[in-house]
Amino acid sequence: MLPEDEEGAQAGHAVGVGTDPLGAEASAETLEAEPVTVRVATTANGNGAGTGTAEQDGAPPSLNGHGTASQPPDDGDGTTPQPPDDGDGSRMTLFEHLAELRRRVLYCALAIIVTSIAGWFLYNPVLHFMTEPYRAFYHSHKHLVTPELVISSPTEGFTTRLKVSMYIGLALAAPVWLWQAWQFITPGLKQNEKRYAVPFVLSALALFSMGVVTAILVWPKALDWLIGASGNGVAPLFSPAGYVSLYVLICLVFGGVFLYPIIVVFLMIARVVPSSKWRKWRRPAIVVLCGVAAVVTPSNDPFTFLGMAVPMVLFYEMSIIVGRLLKR
Repeated sequence: MLPEDEEGAQAGHAVGVGTDPLGAEASAETLEAEPVTVRVATTANGNGAGTGTAEQDGAPPSLNGHGTASQPPDDGDGTTPQPPDDGDGSRMTLFEHLAELRRRVLYCALAIIVTSIAGWFLYNPVLHFMTEPYRAFYHSHKHLVTPELVISSPTEGFTTRLKVSMYIGLALAAPVWLWQAWQFITPGLKQNEKRYAVPFVLSALALFSMGVVTAILVWPKALDWLIGASGNGVAPLFSPAGYVSLYVLICLVFGGVFLYPIIVVFLMIARVVPSSKWRKWRRPAIVVLCGVAAVVTPSNDPFTFLGMAVPMVLFYEMSIIVGRLLKR
């Protein structure tokens, strides 16, 4: 090689390495950010001019002054991966919950309408069953005017039939609206909560039914006492609206009050009030239960009072036993 060619190659090498101002600035910024390894490769072209390339290991693309911020890797199809869902894929938005609630309520309403139409045709036998205690009282007291209910306005009989039909519809449609309520609630429950939910729901249905049956059994004695306490110069002449309303109210009150053991057991399972406290509060609790039974009974007769107070005390003791069995 001639001396002129050697000098040209050296000059080209110097130009390829040291005449890139952007590369110098990038190197300075890189050294300030974090230590990196720089590898310089040089090549010489036919004219003796050299070119230089730099590779940086460990430097982010944004440090060279020309690149963009780092982006999360894609899944290979051009889409950014989403964080995994910690549920089972059934998470719903607020509007989806409202739409689901509307759908469940619509099913319940349709079921109640259909069963209420059936209740319209079952009105006579149901009313006959409800007024049986009144007719039994009439047969033992011949001085009464009539064993039948008496309406005082043209529309009273019709409105009473509508009410009774709706009551029958609610009772007949109970499996439907209870199932719809269960299907709406259970998706939001955890597995351990569902384990307790099923016994609680079944116990609530059983206790409410026991309350209604108790009210039906107590009603004849309560009606007898109420009519007898009116005095000798008073003859009963009941309207269907008042009689049916009082009958249904007593059934609902008994059914609702009989649910209180569910609350007691729930407080023990949640460790809010242990069974030892309930045992300690036995005497004042009995007084409170008797007071509640005296206040909530619509008829205020002793038979209805005893029919409610005695089961409430028994349920209190049973709740304590259940709490001790559950070691609460």
